This record gives sequence, C-alpha cells and structure tokens, in this order.
Amino acid sequence: MALAVVVYAADAVSKTVVLRTLEGKAPLVVIPDVLQFRVIFNSGAAFSIGTGMTFVFTLIAAGVVVAIVRTARKLRSLPWALTLGLLLGGALGNLTDRLLRYPSGFGRPTQLQGHVVDFIEVLPGHFPVIDYFPVFNVADSAIVCGGILAVLLAWRNVQIDGTRDTGEDSREGGDKGE
Repeated sequence: MALAVVVYAADAVSKTVVLRTLEGKAPLVVIPDVLQFRVIFNSGAAFSIGTGMTFVFTLIAAGVVVAIVRTARKLRSLPWALTLGLLLGGALGNLTDRLLRYPSGFGRPTQLQGHVVDFIEVLPGHFPVIDYFPVFNVADSAIVCGGILAVLLAWRNVQIDGTRDTGEDSREGGDKGE
C-alpha cells in the first residue's frame, strides 16, 4: 500500500501548488492546444456528471476506501497490490477534498460536500467528438489507471491471492463429461 501513500501525497502536493499559484488566474498553457493547467472546483464526478450530488459521491468514495482496505488483507499478488494502491490513493485524494474543502470542513455547517480540485486539461477546446475533455487531477488519473489494470487482471483471470482461475472444474470426482 506504499503506492497509495505516494499517489495520495502527489495529489495533495499538486493541488496545494496549483491552488497557491493558479487559483483565480488565467490557465497556464504548458503545450498550446494540448495541455494546460486550469483550476476548477468540481462538485460532481467525471464530465461534471452528478453535480450537486457531492454527498452521495463522498459516501461512495468512503465505501470504496473501506472495501479496498478490507480486500488488501487477502492480497498475495503484486499486480493487484499495484492496482489497489492506485485506486486507494486516488480515492483518498478525492475523498479528502470532499471532506475538507469548501463548502465542507471542520466547523462549517455543510459536511461531506466539499468540491474536488481539478486542474489538468488536455486538448482544451479541441477534443474530438465531445466539446471538451474533463479537467482532472492526479487522484483521478490514478483511479483511471487502477481501473484499467483491474479490468486487465480480471480479463486475464488473475486473482487477488495471486492464483490464476483457469476455469477448469477442480472438484475431486466431479463429472468431467466422461
């Protein structure tokens, strides 16, 4: 779970730096028409889906964190450990925003409804098919990469305990169609 700590720290540090240097300012163009940093506060999920449902996303993120921590006790597979580390670090990064950022936070009347800080924007205004690609952060990137790895591992039948499910009937004396 060391990877989760690295992802969480990278997310927290990058958000802090971006907020201190870019909040309230014009986007910082890194590569024209390809990559820029622009601060937005997202109360929804990717593509701004579910804006206004921050409370629900907070509960979902908390549930994901609990599920990953419980599953981690059974880990015997390095690929799954990397996958769950990416997912856990990303979920904790965005969960921290939902718990502590405006309008949530300790001593405030609104709880579990903080807005996630997003700042990485690719192909600004030039994304094919849709008008824009969502603005995202380090935590979002880790979640997407972890999700892709999970799908690949499941497709390859790699189990959490490191074994591979071959799909064969392993019951002793089972009917093999003989």
